[in-house]
Amino acid sequence: MKPSPSLLPAVLAALAAAPAQATQPTAQGAPWLAAAIVFAALALAVPLSLYIWRDLQERRLRHLASDAGRQATERALLRTQRRYQSVLESVNEVIFRTDGDGRLSFLNGAWQTITGYPLADSLGHELTDFLHPDDHILARTRLQAVTHGTQAECQCELRLLTRSGEVRWVEAVGRRVADDLDEQPGLAGTLDDISARKVAELTLRNINQELEARVRLRTAELEASNRELEAFSYSVSHDLRAPLRAIDGFAQILQEELDERLDDDARNHLGRIRAATQRMSQLIDDLIELARLTRHPLKRETVDLSAMARQIIDELRAEEPQRTVEVDIAPRLTVNADRNLMHVVLDNLLRNAWKFTARREHAHIQVQAEREGEQRVFCVSDDGAGFDMAFAGNLFRPFHRLHPGNEFPGTGIGLATVQRIVQRHGGLIWAHGRPGEGARFYFTLGQ
Repeated sequence: MKPSPSLLPAVLAALAAAPAQATQPTAQGAPWLAAAIVFAALALAVPLSLYIWRDLQERRLRHLASDAGRQATERALLRTQRRYQSVLESVNEVIFRTDGDGRLSFLNGAWQTITGYPLADSLGHELTDFLHPDDHILARTRLQAVTHGTQAECQCELRLLTRSGEVRWVEAVGRRVADDLDEQPGLAGTLDDISARKVAELTLRNINQELEARVRLRTAELEASNRELEAFSYSVSHDLRAPLRAIDGFAQILQEELDERLDDDARNHLGRIRAATQRMSQLIDDLIELARLTRHPLKRETVDLSAMARQIIDELRAEEPQRTVEVDIAPRLTVNADRNLMHVVLDNLLRNAWKFTARREHAHIQVQAEREGEQRVFCVSDDGAGFDMAFAGNLFRPFHRLHPGNEFPGTGIGLATVQRIVQRHGGLIWAHGRPGEGARFYFTLGQ
């Protein structure tokens, strides 16, 4: 606080009058002058002292405030450092920092968790000192390329050797960093333990290799089976047909030459022999056809199923012109498939529908298609004898028939053949039906 301005004029006036009065040779002049000087000194000393005291107080308060601010800043900085340290220690990946010479200058606690080496014993060493010997060249090349600035980032999979001798896979990621204190830039990055993933990958690779070996073995076995099947087909087509023709031929000779001397039972026996041989011959033909279609190479092209179905129906009408069958075929049913094989499919399905509607005076057969999502589903339906869904699983099995042979003839090979062809085209086939209410056969083609 500065001296009060109201006291200064009085002090100055007293000091100005003091010399004039001092020239008077009176005895009273000396005491008055001394009093004036003392009064002036007091008038100046008191405000000056107050000013000095208040200035000291203000400086002290400012110093205290500065100390409090510095302490608050230090506490905030300490809290920040602790939070930063806790974040670093909570990370499962190793966070590392190297100096310009490639030596480790910082590691978080995950390093000791993964490698088993204490941090104090690891700092100052190169990262490659802790790697598998086979990875030294790769790691040193990649890390030096980033350190020298020829590569922006390093990312590679390396093998760490732990303190106990265990090999652990890590994914290393590093970038070039520099600060004002370093003479040369170093690296900062992470090491992520991917041992579990690598074990899974190696296990899967071994499983795939084992599966490939099994597939090769199975393929070889299938090729051998196909060769055996071809040999069997040749044997069936040549060796078995000759005895069957002989049996049928001699039975026919006996029937013709001894017709007048045969009784009804003998004639019936010879007829059954001939029917059995003919049925056996048909079975052989069907087996050979099934084997041939299985090996037939696919030649995909655009096929008009509508036109093909109308052609097959015309053939059936020519075979049985006395029948009354209403046939509804949807137009423009085109597919990308093998023409010959698709003819076999439609021929079997339409002949089945024609056969199992034989007992209806006015039968109805329908060929249509519906789209379900991105796939078309084709359907051949009839209102014939139908079947029990409890036995639907036997429909596509060779030689399995749901109706007695004396009711509807057949060998039980047709639907099995159809299923093989549909599957070779990448499709599916299934059926629905009820006894006496007809059947519906659905199939798709992988296009």
